[in-house]
Amino acid sequence: MLSVEEIRKWREAIDASLLTRSEETIDNIVSKYPKTQGVWDKLRDDSFMTAQWDMADYIAVTKMGYNAHGDIHAKVVTANALKMLDLLLEAGVQPDIVRATQETSEWGELVESGDLGDAHLIVLLAGLLHDIGNQVNRSDHNLHSEILAIPILDDVITPIYLDERKRGIIRGFILHCIYTHMESIPSYTLEASLVKIADGTDMTKGRGRTPYEMGNVNIHCVSAMSIGEVEIAKGREKPIGITINMTNSAGVFQVEEILYKKLTAGVAGKYIEISAQTVPEKQSIDERIVYKITVEKDKFVHTR
Repeated sequence: MLSVEEIRKWREAIDASLLTRSEETIDNIVSKYPKTQGVWDKLRDDSFMTAQWDMADYIAVTKMGYNAHGDIHAKVVTANALKMLDLLLEAGVQPDIVRATQETSEWGELVESGDLGDAHLIVLLAGLLHDIGNQVNRSDHNLHSEILAIPILDDVITPIYLDERKRGIIRGFILHCIYTHMESIPSYTLEASLVKIADGTDMTKGRGRTPYEMGNVNIHCVSAMSIGEVEIAKGREKPIGITINMTNSAGVFQVEEILYKKLTAGVAGKYIEISAQTVPEKQSIDERIVYKITVEKDKFVHTR
């Protein structure tokens, strides 16, 4: 496996590329929706917001040894969730905030619907805030994220939604997205399901594993290092196609362990097809990840 220094340089290069591409994707999508554009402009480089991401990373990675949960992860998730939302809209699938009144009309307590700008704002804010609770503890971080998000949401959306009831509805949609982003908790809205699935797409070249773990030799780390790139585009038979390009077929384990569990724990799965392939497709031999392993002190050690 790679040395600690090689892993660091490798990740820095990947992170820089992912951050640039994610911010460009968000810029392009939210430019069509003034409310969402305003929130993005306010938060993307806000000093308090960046402190939330940095502290989440500090506790999760530095102190607890988990994988990255800072600004890059937040923006990758947000970009991918927004991209999937637009693909669904293109296919004629309406988000729940747009269908809310129609859905609730049968039982009398009407919930006001919103528009497409509201849907994009919900996904944007949920994506950016879903993991800030890691600064409290990894355990129950989805609940911590929800609690920490409330004052931020109140500050950001109050000037946009002057009507208190509408503001409360929009905030409720966002909080549901944040709380249910873990695969162990069902997501009941389309918006929440997209954020959940997008959370599982941030696994390019080992980003789904902790840096401290990447020097080990086990199926988790070998499969994580086999993920070359995750692409989101229009599907062949469904509105959304997620393609995972792998340099080694061991990456299939990562797809099953992370992404598939997210896909099946919400309501968006019926609109999404997933495929995983080794690249280039005609290559007859997988990229070599493990050269030689030996057992030393009850642990597998990689050598070259």
